[in-house]
Amino acid sequence: MGCCPLTVDLPKMINIHSFTFSPIAENTYILWDETHEAIIIDAGCLAQYEKEELVDFIADNRLVVKQLVQTHCHLDHVFGAAYVKRKFGVKMAIHKNEVPILADVENRCRMWGIKGYEPVEADVFIDENDKIFFGNSELEIRFVPGHAPGHLAFVNHTQKFVIGGDVLFKGSVGRTDFPFCSHEALIKSIETQFLTLDDDFTVYAGHGDPTTIGYERKTNPFL
Repeated sequence: MGCCPLTVDLPKMINIHSFTFSPIAENTYILWDETHEAIIIDAGCLAQYEKEELVDFIADNRLVVKQLVQTHCHLDHVFGAAYVKRKFGVKMAIHKNEVPILADVENRCRMWGIKGYEPVEADVFIDENDKIFFGNSELEIRFVPGHAPGHLAFVNHTQKFVIGGDVLFKGSVGRTDFPFCSHEALIKSIETQFLTLDDDFTVYAGHGDPTTIGYERKTNPFL
C-alpha cells in the first residue's frame, strides 16, 4: 500500500502524517512539531518500498525520530518495528501486557504465510500514568484494553485528537476474536476513555479513515 493522502499540517503545533502499510492496511503515524523532533506510532511497514517511503518522508521533512511507540503489538502494527529501531537508533515503548503478544508475532506470521517480519523486543514499558514527550509537545497515555491486553491510546487535549489504534473505528470497533481479547473490556475502554472526550476530538485509528468522537457517539452501531 502507498502513502495515505492524510496529512494534517498545523504550524507551531503537532503535525500528523499517516501511511497505510502492508496487505492488512494498517495506519502508521508520524507526529512532529516545530522543533522537528518526531515519534513514530505503530511501525507497520513490511515491504522494502514501504520502509523506504517512511525513511524518505522523514528525510524530506528533516525530522529527528526520538522514539517508536506502540498502541499495541498485533503483527500488522509491528511489521517494521525492528527496522525502525535500527534505522533511527530509537527505543520501542509498549505496555507490559503486550509482551506475550509481541513474542507471538513471529509464530502468527508463520501461520498466516507472511514473510519479511524481523522479530523485535521492547525497550521501554509505558502506562497510563506516563506521558510521551517530543520537542515541545506531549501526549497523554490512556490504557484501553479489549482488542489487546495492553492497548494504549495517545491523547492531545490542546489540538483535540487521539491516536487510538484498533479500539474505535469509523462506524465500528476493534475485533475481539483474537487471543487475550475481551469485548466487554473493549466497550468499557471506549465508554470510559474515548466517549469521555469532547465531541470534536478527532480519532486517528489503526485502520481506515479518521472520525470524531461526536460522530461515533451518535452513529456507531456498536455503541
